[in-house]
Amino acid sequence: MHTIGFIGIGIMGKPMVENLLKSGYSVNVYARRQASIDALENTPNQVFNSPQALASASQIIISCVADTSDVEQVLIGDEGVLNGIQAGSLVIDMSTISPQATRAMAQQFAAAEASMLDAPVSGGEIGAINANLSIMVGGQSDDFQRALPVLQCLGENITHIGDHGAGQVAKACNQILVAQTMNAVAEAFLLAQSAAVDASKVRAALLGGFAYSKILEVHGQRMLTGDYQPGFKTALHAKDLRIAAETASTHNIELAGADLVRAHMQALLANGDGELDSSAIAKIVGSG
Repeated sequence: MHTIGFIGIGIMGKPMVENLLKSGYSVNVYARRQASIDALENTPNQVFNSPQALASASQIIISCVADTSDVEQVLIGDEGVLNGIQAGSLVIDMSTISPQATRAMAQQFAAAEASMLDAPVSGGEIGAINANLSIMVGGQSDDFQRALPVLQCLGENITHIGDHGAGQVAKACNQILVAQTMNAVAEAFLLAQSAAVDASKVRAALLGGFAYSKILEVHGQRMLTGDYQPGFKTALHAKDLRIAAETASTHNIELAGADLVRAHMQALLANGDGELDSSAIAKIVGSG
């Protein structure tokens, strides 16, 4: 089995590392904070003090960090993976970032005789813990096949979308759908409450019909109880919608619905609610 190097032991990365270790892989790790490494239940193979050093001792390198700039720092920065990469190695970036930046980095790794896949995920912390994430992959087909046994330790619905950046485009589409559906649920509850109708009973009725969605089931309940402990933070969802807007601008299209919910999430951020679950969009719509 390949030795895997993992960068980013956060809410998503920690259970992903645990699942790789449970699957029998030798896993090297790098994290900016020692506390993140100490929180691992299983002992990694080696701990490195830079992504560069980690890359020199790993055949497959996985990154799962917050934003485009973070990925660029750990992959192509001064002490980044690119400076320690071995010819023939494979980088799998499982962060949610800019498709354009992904394509540029893939070219840099190709010049170093290495390969890169973008493989953003959906399913949140629970999906990471249960190893049933949905994984959207961009890159070359042979690299996808090489990565598949590793990805199968982390997720269940694993789809090769297309060339470099295609996984990130698919993730942007996912985040648009999730955000607008949450907004629709919040508006439906606002209408029910404004008409003096029990929104919890409306939800129960809708769950049995064509309007059913996982978002109505899970996030709808959050809205009814006002429990916005994060499964996925507003700050991160707002970042993802920014990436979607930037990608749309690159292709000279407008996404009016996505722009609306992005504005709602920016209002949440302005209110200091960036750490709440993004279903707190109901607080802006008026039903939460």
